[in-house]
Order: sequence, then C-alpha cells, then structure tokens
Amino acid sequence: MSVSPAMQRYAAEIYRLQHDHQKVSLSLLGSHVEASAQAISTMVKRLHKSGYLIHEPYRGVRLTPEGERIAMPALRRHRLTEVFLVKVMNYDWATAHELADTFEKGINEEIEERMFELAGRPTRCPHGEPIPSKEGVMPEVHDVPLLEVPSGSDCIVSRVRTHDFDKLRYIGELGLVPGTPFHLLSCAPFKGPLRLQMKPQDHVIGYELAASLWVEVTKRGEGNKLPPLTTATRKK
Repeated sequence: MSVSPAMQRYAAEIYRLQHDHQKVSLSLLGSHVEASAQAISTMVKRLHKSGYLIHEPYRGVRLTPEGERIAMPALRRHRLTEVFLVKVMNYDWATAHELADTFEKGINEEIEERMFELAGRPTRCPHGEPIPSKEGVMPEVHDVPLLEVPSGSDCIVSRVRTHDFDKLRYIGELGLVPGTPFHLLSCAPFKGPLRLQMKPQDHVIGYELAASLWVEVTKRGEGNKLPPLTTATRKK
C-alpha cells in the first residue's frame, strides 16, 4: 500500500506524542491533528492494517519501526518549515509550530530542499528538536529534563518542549533558547522554583516552566545539601 501525505502527517504526530506517552490515546491525537473522531478512527485503522502502528483498544496507539520510518519525511518538512519561518521570514518562534502546520502542506521536495539551503542546512528546529535527514535518519540527541538535573550543574539548553504560545514567549524573553549555557544554582524542594545563573542576568523559574526545558549537562553538580542536624535543631 502506498503511503499518503495524510498517513505521514498522522505518523509524525504520533511520533511526537509518544515521546511523552507510552500509548497515545485517540482523544490526545485528535486534540493535536484537529480532526473528527471518525476521521481519526478511520486513519488509525488504516495505519494499523498497513502495519505502521499497534492499536490497543481503550489504551491507545504506538508506532511500529516501519511506522516511525514513514513519519520521518513529514517530521523533516515540518521542522524545516519552522526554521525557515523563523530564520528567513522572521516569524516569532512562539508561532512557528502552528504556522508550519498550514504552510508545509503546499511544499514539494524541490521547495523543501531550497528552504533547507536558505535556512543554512539546519539540524535542529527553533525549539531544539532534531531534524531527520533527507534519507530519513533521526539524529540522536543526548539530553535530559532539567527537573532531573541536580543543583550545581552546568547546563546548555537543548530543547524547549512546549508549543504553548505564552510559555514560548516568556522563555524567549528570559533567553532560555536552545544553545544557551547556564549554571543551576539551586532547586527548591517540593516542586519549588529553580535559580539559574546566566548572562546577562540570573533568573528564577517555576517548576511548571522548568518542565518544558531539556538540557545537556556539561558538568554534573552534587545537588542540594541539607545542613547537619545539630543539637539545637533536634530540640525543636
């Protein structure tokens, strides 16, 4: 069976979502592709019948290795489009994802290659996500969620994993874009704020915002150290 552009787009969206979900529910998929429940059900059945995904009723779907392969062209086109919109057309990175969803539908392979060259042959989208090669190979990214990093670590922002407009705008204002180095000074317990030392000024960010940041750790710290339990504190 030939692979249609619609099948590639659905596979690409499932690929993105399964990064954070072991199984992608049909309702979650529907909220991202903006299609009716009937259209989603029909496409899922088509992809399942073709061997591109595994569907467990009432639990969700996950791509097979072959399904991941057919997702690569659509992922490449989408992320290249985002880069082109930001670097060449000067759009805000907060709007790039949504604009790319519409813009990319009229792009053929020739235009895609031209965009790739004009954008400087990028390997990452504006949010730091890797761009598959023309041959369909997804580059490996070695990063971790900021929330898993101990205080005292030196980090570089690798990816900003949100498409929320307001969050992206605020993260951009703080300068926490991919490629930015910082030192994690402290992490307050119980989902408290994180203090980042960076240029031109330090920032304190909340737990929810930090959850969107993935980083490369260049020097691992020892974490927050509690003071020793003294006689005075025992009496309290």
